[in-house]
Amino acid sequence: MALSERSSDPAKAGRKIVVDGVSKAYDSVQALSGVSLSVREGEFCCIVGPSGCGKTTLLRTIAGLEDTDSGSILVDDDRVTEPGLDRGMVFQEYALFPWLTVRGNIRFGLDRPACDCPDCEGRIRELVDLVGLSGFEDAYPKELSGGMKQRVGSARALAVDPEILLLDEPFGSVDARTRDRLHDELLDIWAETRQTVVFVTHDIDEAVKLADRVVVLDDDPGTVQSTVTVDIDRPRERTSHRFVEYVARIRAELGQTPGASQSSR
Repeated sequence: MALSERSSDPAKAGRKIVVDGVSKAYDSVQALSGVSLSVREGEFCCIVGPSGCGKTTLLRTIAGLEDTDSGSILVDDDRVTEPGLDRGMVFQEYALFPWLTVRGNIRFGLDRPACDCPDCEGRIRELVDLVGLSGFEDAYPKELSGGMKQRVGSARALAVDPEILLLDEPFGSVDARTRDRLHDELLDIWAETRQTVVFVTHDIDEAVKLADRVVVLDDDPGTVQSTVTVDIDRPRERTSHRFVEYVARIRAELGQTPGASQSSR
């Protein structure tokens, strides 16, 4: 199974994901209230907002891991009612099987359901190379750094060549230097696969570094406050004037002062 060729210009592509008036509550806590947004095919979209605003809940409803109380989510005009092979998800907490090697964890993504690709081992080698883990195929999770574990999780999500990649704060637990390297690697993967990416983060700098568009969620309850198109050529430098302007704009949307700690996001 080769990596799919997809639209190389998100601005010219149609809507891949449509979230229409989605609300979701857990007992007395309203996580999402009337959320509506769309993501174009091949777009890299980041979702930011304060803790508890429903970012992860929204991502899980797109993945089909959570039902909505009202509203609908469409992928290619089909309503999402359950998880599907068209959507791969990367979790914040790695979610690797400790008894499986790198190869085994990636292979698990192909075996659920049973793999029908003509060369599974070839596909695994392709993915290992894509995420920069050549030479570590037989290593177990306990032998890997945090960044390497996250690469395995990404490779497993990519195994069935999903059209949509959903990432829930995947780099929140790694150090800053590793995070910067993983940003570059993720953008390289996206440039090669042209998958539609929805990336949840509390880190505004991270969102501006990665996204074509940033969806800003408000809390109490979770609603879409604004959408910011990041019109900066890649690669993006955090110290550039326009980068700093975008970060300041999104902080202002969230009511944060310029010196606000990222831990509060």
